[in-house]
Amino acid sequence: MNDLPNRDVVIFTEAANLPADERAAYLDRACGGDAKLRQRVEALLQTHDHVGDFLEESPQKATIEARVSGLTNEKTGDRIGRYKLLQQIGEGGCGVVYMAEQEAPVRRRVALKIIKLGMDTKGVIARFEAERQALALMDHPNIAKVFDAGATESGRPYFVMQLIRGDKITEYCDQNSLSTEERLKLFVQVCQAIQHAHQKGIIHRDIKPSNMLVTTTVEGGALPVVIDFGIAKATTNQPLTDKTLFTAVEMLIGTPAYMSPEQAALTSVDVDTRTDIYSLGVLLYELLTSATPFDVGELLKKGLDEIRRVIREREPYGQIIHPSHFSNGYSGFV
Repeated sequence: MNDLPNRDVVIFTEAANLPADERAAYLDRACGGDAKLRQRVEALLQTHDHVGDFLEESPQKATIEARVSGLTNEKTGDRIGRYKLLQQIGEGGCGVVYMAEQEAPVRRRVALKIIKLGMDTKGVIARFEAERQALALMDHPNIAKVFDAGATESGRPYFVMQLIRGDKITEYCDQNSLSTEERLKLFVQVCQAIQHAHQKGIIHRDIKPSNMLVTTTVEGGALPVVIDFGIAKATTNQPLTDKTLFTAVEMLIGTPAYMSPEQAALTSVDVDTRTDIYSLGVLLYELLTSATPFDVGELLKKGLDEIRRVIREREPYGQIIHPSHFSNGYSGFV
């Protein structure tokens, strides 16, 4: 029998990472005809939007809520440092992304990501700082660049990065009716970006279409850009932050449909660069077949333990050979 609270958590986590206008359609698929399940998830989302991700709730809940009640959300026209907020363009589990205008020393449009109100627990800030440090380590045309970082007057961290105007890689390929060869060319660029991150000691750990945006260059060509290293993990001894960075025992890091078996095991012991390569294989599968190896809707109807079991034990619809079967690690796609 499914663990219903776990099922609520999984569906909520996925929905919280979607833009507000995409949540209803997702809940239709994930909840099916279960009205009570949908009501519970919608209640969690409403609480999340006002207070923060309950998975990251601090033990000092009363203190945080008191601080939140005395603060206001940023809005269009507000200034953070030398940046003027123009509009909200995205929202994730712990951060909100705004399009902003930098006025000095150069004038340009940027993306500014800031911790949500009520989300400034030590664990969230540690992951957030790891994200901006990870981005700063990398310099690649297919990875979003970081320009600046700081903290608001209330002490919430933010970072400023390259504004990417683009579509999810799967949507771009379908909307432009790209051939198999054209899709593979985009995919190769994504692989090169992830390889660059690996060479810098960074694992992305959440490779999926919404983190692979395709924009258009000045010459009119397609340029895939990897974004959101928010749950990145260093594979070297180089510390990314002086704060403790850890994953809660029962917190599933990543997106189930793209997650490697070792990632689903809820342990970081065997999570290394191969987990990204497995997820790249899932992305390639979707680019070429317009479906994921495991049906997303069916997967998310299951409890957390069953999702983990399916990912670890069940053979996908097609075959993705895990890179651990190969000596070089980068050859495992069929």
